[in-house]
Amino acid sequence: MSEADQKLWTEVDAFFDEALIGTDAVLEATLAATEAAGMPMIAVSRSQGRLLALLCQAAGARRVLELGTLGGYSTIWMARTLPPGGKVVTIEAMPTHAEVARRNIAAAGMTERVDIRLGAGLTVLPLLAAEKGDPFDFAFIDADKANIPAYFDWAVRLSRPGSLIVVDNVTRGGAVIDAASGVADVEGVRALRNALATDQRVSATVVQTVGSKGYDGFILARVV
Repeated sequence: MSEADQKLWTEVDAFFDEALIGTDAVLEATLAATEAAGMPMIAVSRSQGRLLALLCQAAGARRVLELGTLGGYSTIWMARTLPPGGKVVTIEAMPTHAEVARRNIAAAGMTERVDIRLGAGLTVLPLLAAEKGDPFDFAFIDADKANIPAYFDWAVRLSRPGSLIVVDNVTRGGAVIDAASGVADVEGVRALRNALATDQRVSATVVQTVGSKGYDGFILARVV
């Protein structure tokens, strides 16, 4: 990826975002607060946020599961789509991140629609299962990639037939095709890919992307 490529991809994103999404003071303030808190600026792009919102709506989502809250940017995008009584249950391992997200979500007026669970994903997910709540209609997995095979398995188990699951950041800059990578995040994606090859519970595909976030991609799966 050259600097010229990145410049072009960013400009094309901006071209479409201006017409199709526009500006949003609340979401921009969320990003600003996240940056001011010294957190990594790795939230989804505007166009990806809108995609998550559209997928939630397409799934008729009332309950959404998110792994990786960060500053709450993607959380707010999804929470806004929910009907009265709907809920995003979002899991964040870092207390400081969860606190920033809590403030951002409150500023967006979404507190009643968001339930932040603090803790490691593989600790919190079994607790969610034990609660025996309604199944999730949509799941967004945007946490550490080393554990995504387990995260994905839990997302399926906590979902219903017809639910959609998105796993973000799966290309690893192309490193995912390197069988000798040895990098935990790459190995996690490769393990998920191999598991999906024989997982009869879902139908899945991958979409590679370029844009303001560079070269990336996501897995989209539907629980069958």
